[in-house]
Amino acid sequence: MPEIILNGPAGRLEARYHHDPASDSPIALILHPHPQFGGTMNNQVVYNLYHTFVDRGFSVLRFNFRGVGRSQGVWDGGPGELADAASALDWMQQVKPDARSCWIAGVSFGTWIAMQLLMRRPEVEGFICVAPPSNLYDFSFLAPCPSSGLMINGDIDRVVPSSSIAELTVKLKTQRGIKIQHEVVPGANHFFEGKMDELNERVGRYVDMRMEQIPKEKEKAKAGKEQPAAIPAPAADEAADEEDED
Repeated sequence: MPEIILNGPAGRLEARYHHDPASDSPIALILHPHPQFGGTMNNQVVYNLYHTFVDRGFSVLRFNFRGVGRSQGVWDGGPGELADAASALDWMQQVKPDARSCWIAGVSFGTWIAMQLLMRRPEVEGFICVAPPSNLYDFSFLAPCPSSGLMINGDIDRVVPSSSIAELTVKLKTQRGIKIQHEVVPGANHFFEGKMDELNERVGRYVDMRMEQIPKEKEKAKAGKEQPAAIPAPAADEAADEEDED
């Protein structure tokens, strides 16, 4: 888990990166909670998400947004943090150009940034949103949501009520074949204290399931594109006209 420094739009970004040796290993980017409320890449949920992906053969990156830890710059209220995340994903794609799948995950505020990045990057095939603050931030830009993913929260979260996340999941307009799954961890608060193992298990199970589905979905989509377009039959009156001409 080497420490690295990335070139971000506002200066250097402090990061931790795990490099899987397989040239086509999938990649995952993990985004941390709100910088002004103590959120860093060393947050326990971020750390556990990181290792959940590492354990499944992903190359994984987590980093500090601008102004956090050793990252340069200052808090920008969202736009700058989105630019940081885009730069981090660019770096990962340069390091792993043959990655067979691309994922993004976020925790609390990090989910808001992650979903904005998702809308701008069609190569992202899966996402994990842990405690998305749908009661505090506007997620209406997810219409439709372009990728399948998991939204997960605790049922005693005092920051983000479970009902608001359930409502967001229902409201999301999805494209054909896109499914948003919502899971609730009983007894878990916003930080999943004492419930980290269950969070890891649920997220890991979802990633395993999706990683089996994605290749099949790609093959199905490829087969659909390769099928020749059907030639429509002539209308009845057109056929009659042709017979008269003969």
